[in-house]
Amino acid sequence: MSDKPTIFPPQSQDAGAGKPGLEYKMTPEPEYLREGYKGADKLKGKVALITGGDSGIGRAVAVHFAVEGADVAICYFPTEQQDAEKVQELVQARGRRCLLLPGDLKSPAFCQEIVDRTVAELGGLNILVNNAAEQNWHDSLEDIKDEELDSIFNLNIIAMFRISRAALKHLTEGDSIINTASVNGFKGNEMLLDYTSTKGAITAFTRALSLQLIKKGIRVNSVAPGPIWTPFITGVGLLKLPLFGHDVPMGRAGQPSEVAPAYVFLASEDASYFSGQTLHPNGGSVVNA
Repeated sequence: MSDKPTIFPPQSQDAGAGKPGLEYKMTPEPEYLREGYKGADKLKGKVALITGGDSGIGRAVAVHFAVEGADVAICYFPTEQQDAEKVQELVQARGRRCLLLPGDLKSPAFCQEIVDRTVAELGGLNILVNNAAEQNWHDSLEDIKDEELDSIFNLNIIAMFRISRAALKHLTEGDSIINTASVNGFKGNEMLLDYTSTKGAITAFTRALSLQLIKKGIRVNSVAPGPIWTPFITGVGLLKLPLFGHDVPMGRAGQPSEVAPAYVFLASEDASYFSGQTLHPNGGSVVNA
C-alpha cells in the first residue's frame, strides 16, 4: 500500500440522515482484502455476527473472517441489500456460510432476533463484532435535533448493549466481543459532536464489560479507526476536499483491508492476553489510549 495521498473524486450519494452510502456506487470502491492476504485458519470453525457487515470495515471484517475459516452473519439496513449480497458472494467464494439479516438495530426486538437467528441457522456464536453506526455533521451543538440524538445513541451504543446482552447466553470461554470505536472518541471532533460522544461511550463500555466478562474467559476489545475510505464518507458528504485523510501523519486515508486484520487478531487466540484494549489503525496519529 502506497503512502502517497489518494486524490478522491467527488462523491454524490444521498443515503439519508446519518446513514452510510452504498459501496457499489463509490469511486473508487474500497479495498476489502489485500492481494496476497493468506489465511491461517485462525478462526476455523467459529461463527461470527457482524453488525453493519454489508460494506466498509464490516465487509472487510466479514471477508477476512471467512478467509480465516469462520462462518459469518451480517446485519444491515434493508436499503443496503445489494451491498450485503456482494458480501455473501465473497464469503461463500471462500467456502464459508453467510447469513443475511436486514433490519433496524434501533429496534430492541431486532437486536435479539439477529442473535437468535445466527445461533439457530449457523449453529452457535463465538465472535460478536459491534460495528454498525451512523453519524451526523453539524457546525454547532444548537443545530443537533432531539430526534437525531435519539437515533444516533440508539444505534451506536444502546444497540451495542442489547446485542451484547443477547449474545452472552451463547458465548463461552475463548469467545470474544469486538466493538468499533473511533479516533474521534480519543481526539474529539467539533463537527461530529454526537457521534464522537457515542464513540467515547463505546470505549468506556468496552473497558467496563471486559472486567465483567474476564472471569468467564470472554475477551472484550475495540478497534478505533482513523480516516478510512468507506461508504460512511460519501453518505455524509464529507468529500468537499479531494484529499480525504491527508491530515494524518501517513498523509493518506486507510482502506478497510488495512483495518480488518486488527479484528482477526482480536478474535483469534493470538490475542489471548488482550482484553479491555483498543487497537488504533489511524495512519500514525498518536492518541491517549
